[in-house]
Amino acid sequence: MSVYPEQSFADVEALEEALSRPSAALCDYLPSIDGDITFLGVGGKIGPSVARMAKRAAPDKRIIGVARFTEPGLRDKLESWGIETITCDLMDRDAVDALEKTENAVYMVARKFGSEENMALTWAMNVLVPSIVAEAFCDSRFVMYSTACVYPFVDVTSGGAPESQRLDPPGEYAMSCVGRERVFQHAANTHGTRSVILRLSYALDMRYGVLHDIAQAVLAGAPVPLDMGHCNVIWQGSANDVALRSLALADNPPCLLNLSGPEIASVRRIAEQFGVIFGKEPVFSGVEQGKAWLVDTSVQQRHFGYPEVPLSQVINWTADWVAGGRGSLGKPTHFEVRDGSY
Repeated sequence: MSVYPEQSFADVEALEEALSRPSAALCDYLPSIDGDITFLGVGGKIGPSVARMAKRAAPDKRIIGVARFTEPGLRDKLESWGIETITCDLMDRDAVDALEKTENAVYMVARKFGSEENMALTWAMNVLVPSIVAEAFCDSRFVMYSTACVYPFVDVTSGGAPESQRLDPPGEYAMSCVGRERVFQHAANTHGTRSVILRLSYALDMRYGVLHDIAQAVLAGAPVPLDMGHCNVIWQGSANDVALRSLALADNPPCLLNLSGPEIASVRRIAEQFGVIFGKEPVFSGVEQGKAWLVDTSVQQRHFGYPEVPLSQVINWTADWVAGGRGSLGKPTHFEVRDGSY
């Protein structure tokens, strides 16, 4: 029986508690590994919940969060959860060199939104920063967050791109993400660094994600774009759990792992489900194309099983959250974009 609510989270605090709730498997595994864990770039959308999950699963370990901490109150919140915090600009090589080097590290630094406005900064964030970090932490065992955007579009009937798929994505942003992966592969070649590269596709938080974007459009009577008519999505709590457990897969050469839900989800069908819940007929624009950014998650399922929270449950949670006006992070996913320009 699920320990999650059937239909809703009362507020942000309840949601954040659920996003950081570790599985029994993680509670068995994480305390058994050698060393503490540093989260580099902990200040993003995913960082706080996954770092909190690590501390809940392994309360006796030191969990260290590193970021610039520009969001008011975030540092205090992390520390209230037992997470040590260090303010650091990861573009500053000397500052990174001065950081304590723990045996385990989770790399989460990335730039996507607004990339087209300053591509030089995008390349610096997505390639230069990982180069600095990978050099400084070359003896650590890494989980490195990447993206499914490193793949080319694949046929919607193909089952998604496997980890062996040649990387040939559209757009300069996606190419900078390939560069981030190549930096960690170079660290493995030159220093023997062990890592797992997580190619994450659309983690879902009630305040953010593909489902949030679609639900908002349906509720407002705005058109739901269909050109990118299929996608993979996963509840962020499940993605956090797999990310931490994937430390067991870190290796040299780096282990490549697609991370998302197993379903090839239809944007049209999701919108229709929200329409039923809201009592509103969805409005659509565009036409489904034969190819999309999709991943094959069979390796993930083999190691970690089916995600604990199914897609249908997240749809219900998102509908309740959006209809209740409980808030948004204000960061659309731009899942409909096909030319790689964000």
